[in-house]
Amino acid sequence: MDKDIAVFIDRDGTISEEIGYVNHPERFRLLPKSGEAIKLINEMGLKAVVVTNQAGVARGYFPEWMIQKVHDKMEELLEKEGAKLDAIYYCPHHPRAGEPPYMADCECRKPRTGMIDSAVEDLNIDVKKSYMIGDKITDVEFGQRVGAKGIFVKTGYGRGELELYGETWTTDPDFIAEDLLDAVNWIRQEEASKSTTGK
Repeated sequence: MDKDIAVFIDRDGTISEEIGYVNHPERFRLLPKSGEAIKLINEMGLKAVVVTNQAGVARGYFPEWMIQKVHDKMEELLEKEGAKLDAIYYCPHHPRAGEPPYMADCECRKPRTGMIDSAVEDLNIDVKKSYMIGDKITDVEFGQRVGAKGIFVKTGYGRGELELYGETWTTDPDFIAEDLLDAVNWIRQEEASKSTTGK
């Protein structure tokens, strides 16, 4: 059976406004063009998968059930724009903060690859043909560790990280995008190129 291609997407600063820890659904706001971008992923027949570190749970800023409430709001807002996510994975842990079970040196906290590993198994994904989009270089590294292409966006922490620390990065993004829609349009070009070259 053919495997699917996924676009893995960071949440805060990539899909939504970066406001720090989102401890209530009313604080969640989509960035402009996020719905349009995810709708385009849907139209291309690729899987749209959110992968997000949510260490606010380990730090005691909000209970784990609040993550689901926020994600319900995210999916509701995307649905209004005709977009849908195929899956959402999150890591509530932190290696040094909080109390067990949330204080844990886990495999799911980015840039470790546990969330992608789970998605590959659950959704029948060909990770080597897939993409990862995020506003931190650790997101790029996270995707590249499993063979996906890593795309860096300038929204959220992106522009500051690029300008302040870009020269010290030990890995290079496959593409640097203005925002999520710019990243997805680049993916569309990559996919079109694959179909014409047969790769």
